[in-house]
Amino acid sequence: MKEELVILVNEKDEQIGLMPKMEAHEKAVLHRAFSVFIFNDKNELMLQQRAAHKYHSPLLWTNTCCSHQRNGETNIEAGKRRLQEEMGFMCDIEEVTSFIYKAPFDNGLTEHELDHILIGYYNSEPKINSDEVESYKWMPLEAVKNDIEENPAIYTEWFKIIFKNYYSFINK
Repeated sequence: MKEELVILVNEKDEQIGLMPKMEAHEKAVLHRAFSVFIFNDKNELMLQQRAAHKYHSPLLWTNTCCSHQRNGETNIEAGKRRLQEEMGFMCDIEEVTSFIYKAPFDNGLTEHELDHILIGYYNSEPKINSDEVESYKWMPLEAVKNDIEENPAIYTEWFKIIFKNYYSFINK
């Protein structure tokens, strides 16, 4: 299978090129990404536990799904595509904000992303793709925030950054 390309961007989210995903993470090059947060009617967040074989952050808990946009794909199109691929459902989503972060990992790779936060609502159970997702659970937002403070090592870096700096955008 051909390696996925990520969209290289500047700080203004203007596309400046394409690069293979692993190369972008090896070189810590800024690229476009998205993080989807799905809530139910009880204002619980659907969390995903990343699959054990993921190249970084395996078995860590994070937002409902996340990935990289494909060339020519909007943030919303990418979020819906990945929701279907990882969690087995689609719903309407909207973009609420974006931010830049840089997080090195123990394996020598670095996430340097302009991450778009997308929010949606869904009230059924997902049909998780076991190639991508180990498990999932619904949690009240305040409980997630408290658990991140008590158990930060079980959560992904971007998820912790979002809860620390962008909580008001996901707490609707």
